[in-house]
Amino acid sequence: MNGLTLVSTNVENFVGTAMIYLKKTATALLGSLVATALFAFVVSMACRPRDAEKAGTPAADSPTAVQLVNAFPNLTFEQPVEFTHAGDGTNRVFVVEQAGRIRSFTNDPAAKSAGVYLDIRDRVEAGGEMGLLGLAFHPNFRQNGYFFVNYTKNNPRETVISRFKASSASADKVDPGSEVVLLKFRQPYSNHNGGKVAFGPDGMLYIATGDGGSANDPQNNGQNRATYLGKILRIDVNKTDKGNYGIPADNPFVNQSDALGEIYAYGLRNPWRFSFDPQTGQLWTGDVGQNELEEIDIVTKGGNYGWRIMEARNCFNPKADCDRQKLIEPIHQYRHGSDGNSVTGGVVYRGKGVSDLQGKYIFGDFGSGKVWALSHNGKQSTGNQLLTSSGGNISAFGEDANRELYVLDHVGGVIRKFGNK
Repeated sequence: MNGLTLVSTNVENFVGTAMIYLKKTATALLGSLVATALFAFVVSMACRPRDAEKAGTPAADSPTAVQLVNAFPNLTFEQPVEFTHAGDGTNRVFVVEQAGRIRSFTNDPAAKSAGVYLDIRDRVEAGGEMGLLGLAFHPNFRQNGYFFVNYTKNNPRETVISRFKASSASADKVDPGSEVVLLKFRQPYSNHNGGKVAFGPDGMLYIATGDGGSANDPQNNGQNRATYLGKILRIDVNKTDKGNYGIPADNPFVNQSDALGEIYAYGLRNPWRFSFDPQTGQLWTGDVGQNELEEIDIVTKGGNYGWRIMEARNCFNPKADCDRQKLIEPIHQYRHGSDGNSVTGGVVYRGKGVSDLQGKYIFGDFGSGKVWALSHNGKQSTGNQLLTSSGGNISAFGEDANRELYVLDHVGGVIRKFGNK
């Protein structure tokens, strides 16, 4: 999910162009991440941020007695990027495949098949960091059959947020022709698309967008509140004042001439995966770093999370005023190296199956396969445990209706679940 770290404008343009042609290959996303790590290693000294502040990560706690097991031994998926449920009282779960399909099946370790719930490969441009990237079911899905997706397309290259309608809550398949587009916006490059969509406890739909791609945010989209890029957006899907959606009246930049009303928070590089803690309502995200640091943020309304002024807690852009009083620093960060190079945001665990994880923020790294449990007090990190290094190429964490936690291996196509040793 991370963009390439580059040393000159010419190289940035070359890589940005080259990535456009990385389409529909089974390991394109892995290739992008490997390239990121190699470039970062070679140029880390030349591109080192001016601020030499150390990562400041708390010392790791002792390991917990948990392990990852294959949750569905009879099933594999093609580049899975999302795992969720419809909140409809059934035992179904849904897996999003990056190429443009949603699969559904019974949440049972013995499940032997996963039907195709929706197939929109004909309109999705997939490969690298592009594709069908997010899925969220309406809180009243049982009544209205609505669900929402986030995907990328070409000609022109755009992010599309759209709604589909199931004929009934129990339908096995959904008509691709039921699509209603809510929002779309241009993508200057093929990487850093964000992708997550989720309903908050307030019933609003939240949308993660990356900074538009290439490297070093060349258009400064993260700090530009007149663009949708590099943001968390918040919209009301039950209103129509913007066509097929509305802007919540309490969004932080409503009626400001220099900002888009849909923006909830900004200054993000590529918040690939975010989630809400059901107990506190806090919004957590992992934000993929550039040269040196990966970060975890607690996102608040109107917050500026620093990119491209800062990379995590380090000043990044020497021409910018790196005033930390104006920016919100991450709750946690870690350096590129043995821990990986591309954070995958997770969830605050509120299930009942693994008591050792209760209340901790579980997240991982796509490159290293490591999974951690971050202890916290809601404002600051109080410790970080390494749970396992066997997560595979972690594209997402998901939850079922009981809030049990699942880990998606993008390349292996396997969905794993935490259990006690």
